[in-house]
Amino acid sequence: MNPDTYAAAEPTRRDFLKAASAVAGSVALGVMPLPISPAAASTARAPSVRLGIASYSLRAFPRPQAIAMLRTLAAPYVNIKSNHLAYDASPQEFADARDAFASANLQLVGGGTITFDDDTDAGVNRYFAYARNAGMPLIVAACAPTVLRRIERYAKQYDIKVAIHNHGPGDKFFPSPYDVLQHVRGMDARMGLCIDVGHTVRTGTDVVAAIRDAGSRLHDLHLKDLRDLRDVSSQCVVGEGAIPIVDILRQLSSMHFAGCANLEYEIEEQNPLPGMQRSMAYLRGALAGIDASTKRK
Repeated sequence: MNPDTYAAAEPTRRDFLKAASAVAGSVALGVMPLPISPAAASTARAPSVRLGIASYSLRAFPRPQAIAMLRTLAAPYVNIKSNHLAYDASPQEFADARDAFASANLQLVGGGTITFDDDTDAGVNRYFAYARNAGMPLIVAACAPTVLRRIERYAKQYDIKVAIHNHGPGDKFFPSPYDVLQHVRGMDARMGLCIDVGHTVRTGTDVVAAIRDAGSRLHDLHLKDLRDLRDVSSQCVVGEGAIPIVDILRQLSSMHFAGCANLEYEIEEQNPLPGMQRSMAYLRGALAGIDASTKRK
């Protein structure tokens, strides 16, 4: 970063570090926050970016335990993985799952990643019916480009958004967000992308520019951090790595991102909660600093 850029960014940096320290302090003391009550939430200024959790982070735990852990994270938005609601669930199981999340004041904002590997009407319809039955407004998806037009048809039929997930250098179809964009730009507005910031930086792509260029096609986002921008195995607590998290949040805020930025914590599978708490504390603090700086302008 050159000196001029640093000087311009410094007020926001001080703001978010101060806020992050306050939130992180409660975690360090063992205080695990619970969701804000509706009454308190109505008087609080909502953050400019909705922060949520990808339940894949809690894949080692059954749904009741995962829900209890989500409550301690005080993140009301959840993108659920099939680990926590099976594709072949019965009508009663779907109802029970919806009630369980709702009773915990958790809002399902999407599901996935769901892989569309069967380019037939039955194969595609199956997952849209699943999303409808679960109450998901969005599917985070993986597929071959040849399946996109069929997916688009069902997205319109069910009125469910689809966010194609990029998976980095190993993804032969969509390694970078730009590989998704070139396919969905001319499609129905429900067809968009889920930018995974970790996979994106591993392709050498400027993740902040990709978010900006995606614009209204950005339907979902997976947040994580890496110590080494080229090494998938270097994932760490958000804020302790090299991914420009603050710049990402600032860009999402400036473009009034309407989706959710979901923490996807893929490490420490058997004991992810401490790292997730620290990650959410950093994210909340960073966002509070950004919002405070924006309010002053």
